[in-house]
Amino acid sequence: MSELRQRPTATSKSSNGPDKEPNPRQHAINDETDQDHGISLLDIIRMIVTLLIACGGLSYYMTSSDGWYAKPGARVYEESQVTIQANTYISKIKQGPVTLTPSQLSLYNGTDTNLPLYVAVNGTIFDVSANRMIYGPGGSYNFFAGRDATRAFVTGCFKEDLTKDLRGVEIMFLPVEDVEDERMTSAQRKIRREKELRAARARVEETVKRWTGFFANHAKYFEAGRVVEDGGVHGEPWPLCESAQKQRPKRSAMMEKS
Repeated sequence: MSELRQRPTATSKSSNGPDKEPNPRQHAINDETDQDHGISLLDIIRMIVTLLIACGGLSYYMTSSDGWYAKPGARVYEESQVTIQANTYISKIKQGPVTLTPSQLSLYNGTDTNLPLYVAVNGTIFDVSANRMIYGPGGSYNFFAGRDATRAFVTGCFKEDLTKDLRGVEIMFLPVEDVEDERMTSAQRKIRREKELRAARARVEETVKRWTGFFANHAKYFEAGRVVEDGGVHGEPWPLCESAQKQRPKRSAMMEKS
C-alpha cells in the first residue's frame, strides 16, 4: 500500500492563504464585536450629561408651585380655598345684599367663624372670606376687617385712620405754604387755593375709586351689601395723620419746578 501523504496544516500566518489580502469586512465585524464588550469614554460623558439634565428638570418640577409636590400643604390649602369660594358664592346667592350698621359690621371681623369676613370701602361691603389668612385674626390686614376704614386706604395710616371719615383728608394733597413774600393779591391766592382744593378732592375720589375697584374686581371677593349710617359723622374733622402730613408738597419746591 502506498503511504498516505500527510496533508500540510494551515499556518497561522493567514486564514485566507499566503497570497491573499486580509478581508476588511471581517476586520470591521471583529472591531464592532470588540466594542460591544466595553463602554467608551464618549458614552460615559453622554450618560453623565443626560443624568444632570434629568436631575435639573426634576428639581425644577418638584419645587415649582405647579409641580406635584410644590410646598408642604400647598395642595390642601388650594383645595380649601376652592371650598371656601364655593361656600361664599352659595352664601351670596342665598342671603342677597346685606345692610349693616357700623356696629353690626364689627361682628364680621373673623372672630366668629360662622359669620362671613367683611371689609368695607366707602360704604360698600365686600366679602373677603376667601382670604381669611390675610384679613382674619392674626392676618396682616385684619385691622380692616369688620369696619369701613376708607380714610386709611387714602392716607396709608393704618393705625390712626381706621375710619370712614374723609373730612379734611384732601389736605394731604395741598401744598404747605412756606413762601412768605409772594407777589400775589388776595384774590389771586383765593383762586389758586380753590383750584388746588378741587384737584386735591379729585385725587381723594380717585384713590377711593381705585380701592373700591380693587375689591369689586378681585377674583376671590364679591360685593355683599352696604353700610347704613347709625347717626352719621359728627364732631371735629379727623386730624391728618403725621405720615400724610409729611407727604404734603411744599410751595417753594413747586415754584422751583415751575
